[in-house]
Amino acid sequence: MKYLGQLGLIFALCLVGDLAAHLLPFSLPGSVVSMLLVLVLLASGLLKERHLGESADFLLRNMTFFFIPPAISIIRYTDVISAIWWQLILVNLVSVVICFAVSAWTAAAVIRLQHVVSGGRRG
Repeated sequence: MKYLGQLGLIFALCLVGDLAAHLLPFSLPGSVVSMLLVLVLLASGLLKERHLGESADFLLRNMTFFFIPPAISIIRYTDVISAIWWQLILVNLVSVVICFAVSAWTAAAVIRLQHVVSGGRRG
């Protein structure tokens, strides 16, 4: 019963996030709004980790199960993908390079900011 309650809470937060996303004056996925909602609730202390813990761990341990439908779709549309495979690879490579560059820049900026905040002290 504990797991059903936790799953119900997770699904309720997803539903609230989807509804909030539809009410926003700009486009934002409901899943992102739901994650932000969970973050705010956890940070404020209104929601504790124990309220979601076991069910969230179960979902994370079995996450590969959720990739089965997209994988089957890829197999199903092989003829479409085979016509544009080089474009998909190019987009993925460019995305990886941009992601690496932005991550490196962000890490360097955070290190510089920490150095400034600490007053230049080595720690």
